Amino acid sequence: MAQLSSGISLGLAVVLLSLVSSLQAPPARLDHRNSAFGSITRRTLLECRDPNPYLNFTLDTAGPLANVQTVVATVSGVLQPSASDWIGVFSSATHNYSDCPAKAVLYSQTGDIASLPLLCDYPLKFKFLSSDPGYLICSNKTCAGKQCAVKTCSGSVSFRLINIRTDVTFVLFSGGLAVPCILKVSQTLPFAAPNFPLYGHLSLEDSSGTSMVLAWVSRSFDIHYVEFDHGRKSMDEVTSFQIGDLCDAVPGPAKDFGWHDPGFIHIARMQNLRPGTRYSYRYGSDNSGWSNLKTFTTPPAGGAYGTKFLIFGDMGKAERDGSLEHYIQPGALQVIDAMANEAVDAIFHIGDLSYATGFLAEWDHFLEMIEPVASKTAYMTAIGNHERDYPGSGSMYSTPDSGGECGVPYRSYFRMPVQDIDKPWYSIAIGPVHFTVISTEHDWSSTSEQYAWMKSDLESVDRFSTPWIVFTGHRPMYSTQLPGIISKLLPGVDPKFVAAVDLAVWGHVHNYERTCAVFQGRCLQHPIKDLAGVDFFDTTIYSAPVHAVVGMAGFSLDDFPRNFSSWSLIRRSAFGYARVTADKTKLLFEVDELHSWFLHVTYVFFIPVHYNGRNSS
Repeated sequence: MAQLSSGISLGLAVVLLSLVSSLQAPPARLDHRNSAFGSITRRTLLECRDPNPYLNFTLDTAGPLANVQTVVATVSGVLQPSASDWIGVFSSATHNYSDCPAKAVLYSQTGDIASLPLLCDYPLKFKFLSSDPGYLICSNKTCAGKQCAVKTCSGSVSFRLINIRTDVTFVLFSGGLAVPCILKVSQTLPFAAPNFPLYGHLSLEDSSGTSMVLAWVSRSFDIHYVEFDHGRKSMDEVTSFQIGDLCDAVPGPAKDFGWHDPGFIHIARMQNLRPGTRYSYRYGSDNSGWSNLKTFTTPPAGGAYGTKFLIFGDMGKAERDGSLEHYIQPGALQVIDAMANEAVDAIFHIGDLSYATGFLAEWDHFLEMIEPVASKTAYMTAIGNHERDYPGSGSMYSTPDSGGECGVPYRSYFRMPVQDIDKPWYSIAIGPVHFTVISTEHDWSSTSEQYAWMKSDLESVDRFSTPWIVFTGHRPMYSTQLPGIISKLLPGVDPKFVAAVDLAVWGHVHNYERTCAVFQGRCLQHPIKDLAGVDFFDTTIYSAPVHAVVGMAGFSLDDFPRNFSSWSLIRRSAFGYARVTADKTKLLFEVDELHSWFLHVTYVFFIPVHYNGRNSS
């Protein structure tokens, strides 16, 4: 289709080849504190030296775009279709079409080491034209030139766009992802309603069952409201974050080519509600527009007899149009779509939410993906390494997993009842279950502030009101995949588990694993199977919690090693999530595996308990 410009020097070609090679296998530890990438001069991205006079690049709309719209991009007049031809969608608020191959270090630091467009700016999404099955074989030929002297080819790909509040541009490239050059640039497409209120999601601020917190995004600083319960209204508080609020110690994608203006995040509270009651609501303003009418049901108050909730980690996102981003989690869509059919009181997403990892427009993609679920059910979260960790930022682990976000977008988008800014641990009660939600990305060893809070929280639980304690965070204490991942904490932490916790649920490892009732690596009780084959634990005789890893909600799955410890009872590598149903006498833990043919395979166990519970002291 086109040849790369001869202006690419031999030296630059060597750099590019070196970088492509380096992306095939990551170093054992990524440490960019001594990186010199900040001194690399930005290079102008080359235009392809393409003498083809017939080449044309068109879109099926001139805009403005709806809040969700599919745009078809068509390339015609092609002389030689190539597998290296691709189309990227850029936010014109940031793009400069500069080529920075040395920025590969910023891409790879997020954990994604696949082939990527090594641009100073990055595409919101992209597709190879070869995804049109007729493109490479030129199944659509057209006459060109005098007397049909030339036969040209064409191809089309479609992109599902959501409202990210900034204009977008389509760019046609050749040269693949490693050495891209520009062939054509489309007109700029604005969104029709950048101020429109979007991506509402709910959370809880206390255990009363009488209030719900709603968060949504827009580009408008005007006063917005949530209207609910047939005419009641609550005004928003508005927040946002800017590039200067992100990590300072080591520059990362979030402050470089990954930056995208988040607009404004609106937070409003619906209070004086009734537990277990269905309400309708909408949010927005007369100036910006109003969301569609939506509904939610308040959860039971802490201490009520029963509840049901979902819990999982490591979801991320994938694109419904099949296009690629810098980081795709292949199981995310089937998992979120399956959960949309669940009727539960709350959802707990325990770390690694969007995997935006510094590519900030992808938070919008994630919020839009979860909106059908999170707008009708309280969506509670715990922070994970891909939200928080970064060198020199105060996180417990100095890995660059957040891409320079350092928890700022996470805490801006998701309002949890946390202790303070950058102290993202909290507890809440729903029905008979007390949830202790910690941050494994902050110090929780026996001398830490978080440990003191955890100790106080567990000791204060009223086991007559909430006989079950579910302890949850991102990185697991027990995992066959990562033996000893936080083993240095076990001597200080395990005794508190023995005294109080019934069930500990974790993410981070991308599969499902369940233990016996385990204390410091030893099984204190194995389950007994009932007549239906369900594993049965008796809390009147066991003295340690059962641990479950459920990091299976979307990220590429981890296989298990051949050798495993005696405390590991069940190991499954499949996409899915856990469902927990509890009343004051029993707790049922189920894991739904979602297969491509939508067969649900369930593994369950009971933990019965006396109605009066166990003391936590």
